[in-house]
Amino acid sequence: MARYTGPKARINRRLGAMIYENAGATRAHEKRQQPPGMHTRGRRPSNYGLALMEKQKIKHYYGLGERQLRRYFDKVSHMRGNTGEMLLILCERRLDNVVRRAGLVKTRPQARQGVAHGHFQVNGVKTDKPSYIVRPGDVITVRGRENLKNIYLSVIAEQGGGELPDWLSFDSETLQTSVLGLPGPSDVSLTVDVNMVVEFLSR
Repeated sequence: MARYTGPKARINRRLGAMIYENAGATRAHEKRQQPPGMHTRGRRPSNYGLALMEKQKIKHYYGLGERQLRRYFDKVSHMRGNTGEMLLILCERRLDNVVRRAGLVKTRPQARQGVAHGHFQVNGVKTDKPSYIVRPGDVITVRGRENLKNIYLSVIAEQGGGELPDWLSFDSETLQTSVLGLPGPSDVSLTVDVNMVVEFLSR
């Protein structure tokens, strides 16, 4: 799941949400919004099927594998607070998601690729793990290579800057992202019934 390379519009149609953000998937989803496959009209999924779909939304959206999602779930199960909210907040703190939320790339798969290729530093240290969990006070920068900076500056110029969450700050001139605090439930960028996911993973 973490390296899904199949047709992204198909996943959007199957899950009924804009999970993948690239232009091709967006156009295809707008053109055909019904689920893929033959004889799908009138089908009503079971409670198990609905919970599975909600879990798949999280996995595809954040680029997680099954074992990785369950590790996150086991970790937040021992924390105080709402388990579902804590699970999504932990996913939001992934380095690849932070790079996407800062507006340095257009999609999360692009952010994952950039991090994996060593384009970014966290607190001055090259970090090539997309699953790195950021903490308040962390500073993410693009490595000091002119070609890399030009790539991300062009993306920012093309996108024109997006809405930045309150827990992040971004300097478009230095390409520096600062983590000001922890995200809250309202900062989660994915619409999902996480309570169904918690029940599913608790079985």
